[in-house]
Amino acid sequence: QVQLVESGGGLVQAGGSLRLSCVASATIVRAYPMGWYRQAPEKQRELVAQITSTGSTNYAATVKGRFTISRDNAENTVYLQMNSLKPEDTAVYSCNVPGVAVLGRGVVDYWGRGTQVTVSS
Repeated sequence: QVQLVESGGGLVQAGGSLRLSCVASATIVRAYPMGWYRQAPEKQRELVAQITSTGSTNYAATVKGRFTISRDNAENTVYLQMNSLKPEDTAVYSCNVPGVAVLGRGVVDYWGRGTQVTVSS
């Protein structure tokens, strides 16, 4: 079982910055990609950014150039640095580790409970 705990959300004015963190409870995540998703009210959840176990990254077009994802495998942590925030970035941001092979359970996607990010205009 892997638990993911996010932190760092909050209320910020447009143009401001926030840094989200997600700590995993098990070192197994070091072998898997880690990502951030977000879901705004009445909208579908969308991928924000993902980083592979070796550090390759990909971003949603809406955040490219403003957000940076990174990871610290020694700390089992993934970060999301968010700069130049816009009101449309307001959402619950959740951490994800996909496709973890778990003995007796097959492949499991792990999710954190999320952290609220609110950007005021």
